[in-house]
Order: sequence, then C-alpha cells, then structure tokens
Amino acid sequence: MNNHFFAYLSKMRWIYRWGMKRNAIQENVMEHSYEVAVIAHALAIIHQRVYQQDIDVNAVAVAALYHDASEVLTGDLPSPIKYHNKKIRDAYKEVEYAAELEMLSTLPEELRDDYEDYLLHDRQSEDVARIIKAADLIASLVKCKAELNAGNAEFSKAVVDVEVRLKQMDISAVNYFLQNFLPSFDLTLDELITHSENLFTNT
Repeated sequence: MNNHFFAYLSKMRWIYRWGMKRNAIQENVMEHSYEVAVIAHALAIIHQRVYQQDIDVNAVAVAALYHDASEVLTGDLPSPIKYHNKKIRDAYKEVEYAAELEMLSTLPEELRDDYEDYLLHDRQSEDVARIIKAADLIASLVKCKAELNAGNAEFSKAVVDVEVRLKQMDISAVNYFLQNFLPSFDLTLDELITHSENLFTNT
C-alpha cells in the first residue's frame, strides 16, 4: 500500500498565501511553515529561559512545522474570509479538522500515534497552540512589512491588524521577540553584514 503523507507535504510549495492581495513577493505554505517553526521555537525558548515558564520547546517547534499541513487538501483560505463571520469560521474549522484526519490517515498505522499531536490541532495544549499562533502572526507581520518595503501599499492595513492582534495576545515572549529581533527584518543583506562587522570591530 502506498502512503501518501510526504508526497502530500511536498505539494505545500505550490500553495500560495495571501491570495486576495497583490503580492510583490510570493509566499508559499512550505516556506511559511518553516518560518513559523523557527519563530515558534525561538518563542518557546524565550518563554522558558527568559521568563522561566515551563514549555516543551521541541513539541512547539514540530507542531509549528506541521501547523498548516492540512492546507494541501483545503488550500489557504484568506483570513478576511475565514473570520468574516461565525458560520464561516465554524464551517472552516470542521473542514480543517476533516483534512487533518485525512492527512493522518495517509501515514502507516504504526506511525500515526507519533504524528497525532502535531497534525490534530485539538490535541495541542493551550500553551503550545498560543505560541504557534503568535509565531504565525509574527511571520505574517514580517511578510506584510516586506511588502511595504517593496512599495506595495496593499499590505498597509494588514500590518496594523496583525500588530493589534499580537498586542492583544499579551505574551511576554512575543514582546521580547518583537523588540529584539523584528527591527532587523527591515535591513537589507548588505546592511545586516555591515552592522555585524561594526559589532565585531567594536568588541
């Protein structure tokens, strides 16, 4: 019997995000998932090391890596539609859960228990889910700011909306990340290198 799980995951590169906006920089679900996993991993470490809050860092990172895996079956539904009203939101949650179960079923039975906590959102603890959601929003903020830096005003309202949602989450690790890491995303590669060289020569 063929098991299609990883073949499905490989299709994530063909699913593009922000479908209702003109994009200067195309972003697919595969690269977005990687970025969310990296940021979620950092948030979990900050949560643990800086604020002495207990959390399973590795579980956060892996769950974040798979947080949009079901979109190979559902596609990426833009947030303005997904959250337009309660009926649409609830209906999409049902579709999303069905897709998560379908993805799980494409694994050999002896492996499914190892993936359940990562593929099924309702199996995640509240703390893990909040960190992943925050990382998802930070990745979205990075994307929106990159679009603005590219001269695309289409994302101007989205930047404000995402910033408000992050502030409302009121997570110390998120505030730490935004303060210490977000400003660097506005720098070009040349500026990053020059800045790093200056730091090195001044030590």
